[in-house]
Amino acid sequence: MIALTLPEIADVVGGTVHDDPGVTVTGPAFVDSRVAEQDGLFVAVAGERVDGHDFARTAVEGGAAAVLAQRPVGVPAVVVDDVMTALATLARHVVATLPDLTVVGITGSQGKTSTKDLLAQVLARMGRTVATFGSFNNELGMPITVLRADASTRYLVVEMGARGIGHIRELCEIAPPHVGLVLNVGKAHVGEFGSQEAIAQAKGELVEAVRPGGTAVLNADDRLVSAMASRTQEAVVTYGEAGTSDVRVEGLTTDAMTRASFDLVTAEARAAVTLRGLGEHQAGNAAAAAAVALALGAPLDKGARWLSEAENVSRWRMEVHERADGVTVVNDAYNANPDSMRAALKSLAEIGRRRPGARTVAVLGEMRELGESATEEHDTVGRLAVRLDIHQLLVVGEPARPIHLGACLEGSWGGESVFVDDNDAALAWLRENLAGGDVVLLKASRAAALEQVAEALLMETQEMGEAGR
Repeated sequence: MIALTLPEIADVVGGTVHDDPGVTVTGPAFVDSRVAEQDGLFVAVAGERVDGHDFARTAVEGGAAAVLAQRPVGVPAVVVDDVMTALATLARHVVATLPDLTVVGITGSQGKTSTKDLLAQVLARMGRTVATFGSFNNELGMPITVLRADASTRYLVVEMGARGIGHIRELCEIAPPHVGLVLNVGKAHVGEFGSQEAIAQAKGELVEAVRPGGTAVLNADDRLVSAMASRTQEAVVTYGEAGTSDVRVEGLTTDAMTRASFDLVTAEARAAVTLRGLGEHQAGNAAAAAAVALALGAPLDKGARWLSEAENVSRWRMEVHERADGVTVVNDAYNANPDSMRAALKSLAEIGRRRPGARTVAVLGEMRELGESATEEHDTVGRLAVRLDIHQLLVVGEPARPIHLGACLEGSWGGESVFVDDNDAALAWLRENLAGGDVVLLKASRAAALEQVAEALLMETQEMGEAGR
């Protein structure tokens, strides 16, 4: 964050200074007092269960310079009427004071975080880059990310999520994008929006917000996304497998772990890419990142090389771990929707086909925010698991039961699909039934916390290895 005194912050956000006007904030903004940022600004958010004001002193004792709060907290603070409004105003001010900063906004129903991670690593080769941590992409997380930028930052890459019409427009007012990337319009959050067309309307707000002289980067393989070209007067760059794409994926193949190799092709050049992340769907994410990098001046050959060197940096997204007993654990438990669930299951099936004799096990939980289509979408996932010849399906939690029922109706029998009530029961089943050589995928929406099952599986084999030494 750029250095600001408390009176300067108060002037920007319309607040008042309490306890020590001589304090200067030089570190990032943050919301978790347990991991205080040195000389940073603790944002005291009053939530339904926890009130950040109660932890203001802890944050300052942990190294924070001051607090943004709605009431005096007994430590240096700027007090405002509404913390969230003030946070957005402060972030907007920081962006406006950094004339050399290039803002890239990313939205889409799935793939935002994977694409953001790839793009951030590519742009970091071109200049100091700040990017959204994890999926910190809402009205709280996005300005927190923005406030990590300072005078040395050249690129700011921000995810933009939405729960309704107008949300992305509001985020774009905080950090107007020079480049707006729309990945896809899927069925995630259709329960909140009502239809994919409504989701497209919301996602397209990013395209409308692209600054004069900027670029909209659109997925040519998604009709609802490619149609967004009409919503901007700025330059449009398309990517995908379609022959009309400005940045095209050709010759896509995968290795035994489904890592994708392909060529990126433009009208002027061709360059080979081999990704380190799992799943052939990552090729589309990489092409999107390449299209943004090209729009910002990166040569195709360098962009391709940097993509090939990029690592999987966000947790619980197709993380691969090999246990000492030969079990492979694929932890993709951060989140799930119908499209990402299909991609993960296809990757699991492909890994199984490339490992003769290996048994594939899919541990699946609920997908949230699907509204009236929830039962149908879960049922479809179960049927797909059978059609892909996944050897064993373990369905966790009552909301996910239609996955199990769909698998049974599709033709799974004799224990090939098992339903359990909760994560403890899932872990117990896995302990009893896993064998060396099995490949286990764990995937569900965030609230299901299936990563706890994955981590328990890995911890057990670590402890067994240590005991054997």
